[in-house]
Amino acid sequence: MRTLVTLLAATAALTSAAAAQDIAILNGRIVTNTDQGQIASGGILIRDGVIVSVGANIDVPDGIETIDAEGGWITPGIFAPFTQLGLVEVALEDSTNDASAPDSEFSVALDVADSFNPNGTYLATSRMEGITRFAVVPSTGSNLFAGLGALGNTGGSMDALFETQSFVFADLSQSGAGTAGGSRSAAWAYLEAAFGDARAYPGRYASGHGDALNRYDAAALVDVVRGRIPLILEVDRATDIRRAIRFAAENAPLRLVIYGGAEAWMVAEELAASGIPVLMDPMRNLPSSFDALGSTLEAAARLDEAGVTVAYTTQTADGYFNARLLPQHAGNAVTNGVSWDAAFRAITLTPAEIYGVGDRYGALAAGYMADVVVWDGDPLEVMSAPTHVIIDGEDTDLTSRQTRLRDRYADMEDTTPFAYRD
Repeated sequence: MRTLVTLLAATAALTSAAAAQDIAILNGRIVTNTDQGQIASGGILIRDGVIVSVGANIDVPDGIETIDAEGGWITPGIFAPFTQLGLVEVALEDSTNDASAPDSEFSVALDVADSFNPNGTYLATSRMEGITRFAVVPSTGSNLFAGLGALGNTGGSMDALFETQSFVFADLSQSGAGTAGGSRSAAWAYLEAAFGDARAYPGRYASGHGDALNRYDAAALVDVVRGRIPLILEVDRATDIRRAIRFAAENAPLRLVIYGGAEAWMVAEELAASGIPVLMDPMRNLPSSFDALGSTLEAAARLDEAGVTVAYTTQTADGYFNARLLPQHAGNAVTNGVSWDAAFRAITLTPAEIYGVGDRYGALAAGYMADVVVWDGDPLEVMSAPTHVIIDGEDTDLTSRQTRLRDRYADMEDTTPFAYRD
C-alpha cells in the first residue's frame, strides 16, 4: 500500500512540477546547505519546479520571470520535523481536533493522512514564516503507540501530503509509562511484545492473537520492525535514552529517532556512536517534569559538539500553530553556542535527511525540488520575514485568514456593514 501511495504522490509531484513557474531569483545572499556553503551574492534558476543552477553568476534565459532579492537572503524552505498542522484547529474543541483517538481499540494503524485537513488555518500562517515542509505527528491515545505519521508541504493544495505512512510515533516517557500500566518497566515490556507481534505477523494471527497488538496494528508496525520507516520515540530522561539505544541495537534494522531528549546531552557520546538522531527544542530550559530535570539551553550545543545528528522542534510551543516559530528557536540555539550554519541546517536539511527525503528537500543545489525562501534579512533574526516563499517551483500566497481579517477591519471609518466588506 505504501509503495502505491508513494508512486501516486510522485506522479502528483511531477504533475505539479510540470505546471510550475520558471523563475530566476537574483541578487541575494544564498545559503546552499551544500559544500558551496554561503554565496555572498548570487542567484538561482528554477525550471519545472526543480533547481537547475545555483551560483554567483548564473545564465538567465530571456523572458524568464525574475525575483530581485534586493540584497536579502535566499535559503531552502524550513522543514518542521514535529507538528500537528492540519490535525487541530482549536485544541479544546473535540470536533476540530483529530490528533488522537483515546477511545479507539486501534493504535499503530491510525493514519494521520485520514484526518489531515489541507485547508487547515495554520498551514498558511506557517508558510508565511518560511515553513515549506513538515512532519505531521499523531498523539497517543489508548496505548503508547500514537499511529502513522506523514510528510506534507504548506503550499495550499489538496495534495499537501507528499508522503504518507512515513513513520510511527510512540511515547516511552513518563506519560507513556502511565498509559502502559504505570511504570517504565511496563512500557518497555509492551514495546518488546509489540515488536514480537510484528515480527511474527501474519503467522501468529492465523490461529490466535498477538501478545500486545491486534492483527491490524501488528501489520502497521511491520515496516518499522523491518527498518523501512523510522520509529519516533518520545523519551527525555537520560536513563530512558540509554535504554532506547540498547533497544535499537537489539532490534536491528530498526531506524530509531529520539523526540524530546531533554537529557540527551548527558549521553551525547553514546547517541553519537549509535547514529540515532534527536528531535529537540533548543529553547527547552525549564524542568517541565521529573523526566526533564536536566533541561538546559546549552543542550543543542553539547549534542552538536558530540557529533549527534540534531533537528530542532518547537516543543515548548503548541505544535499545531506555532511551528512558524522554528527559525526563532534556531536563532536561540545560536545564542547558546551552536554555529549559525549548524542551527540553520537543523531546521532544513537535517530533518529532511532524518525522514529520508534529504536528496530532494533542504538544500539549494541542482536537482533539488525548488523549495526556496527569500528573506528581507537573516532568517534566524526575529525581525526578519519572508518576501517570497516558493514551493515546488510555485511562488505562493503570503496571506492568511488572520491577515485578511486584519485588512477587513482595519478601516473602521468604512460605513459598509462588516459582512459585506471585501
